[in-house]
Amino acid sequence: MYSFWSSSRRLTISAMVIAAYLAIIFFTAGISFGAYQIRIATALYALAYCFPFLVIPMGIANFFANLLFGGLGIIDMIGGSLVGMIVTFLLVQIKIRTLPIWLAFFPIVLVPALGVGLWLAPLLHIPYTAVVSSIAIGQIIPAGIGVFFIHTFIRYKYILIKENI
Repeated sequence: MYSFWSSSRRLTISAMVIAAYLAIIFFTAGISFGAYQIRIATALYALAYCFPFLVIPMGIANFFANLLFGGLGIIDMIGGSLVGMIVTFLLVQIKIRTLPIWLAFFPIVLVPALGVGLWLAPLLHIPYTAVVSSIAIGQIIPAGIGVFFIHTFIRYKYILIKENI
């Protein structure tokens, strides 16, 4: 049966996460773009572990971040969107397959590094391996924060269920 409230909650959470992603990108734009980047906002990808419906909204968030702040054109917008959706899809798969939470670290680091490097290297005229390694190093911090988010949300959700809130 269709539930209006669950759909509106999902839409609200999706909008809040997209807004948070864009706000974080806005305040960290100086370190979030280019061959050497630490995109703190990608820590929010981890929320898809707890909220699987965020796969497409995270792609949308990435699209608009690259549109508003990226400056590398349609390839970066579409590619970044696909990378965001692939990362979040893999995080959902980790949850569905009941794999250890710490494995969420790897998609957040590896997918952006390997994926974004495919178009960033030729656009910036930098060797692919250099771009991949720099993005991977930059993603370590967001991935660690993302795993922390997952642990926090799982604990918070448990408390809410336990207290009937």
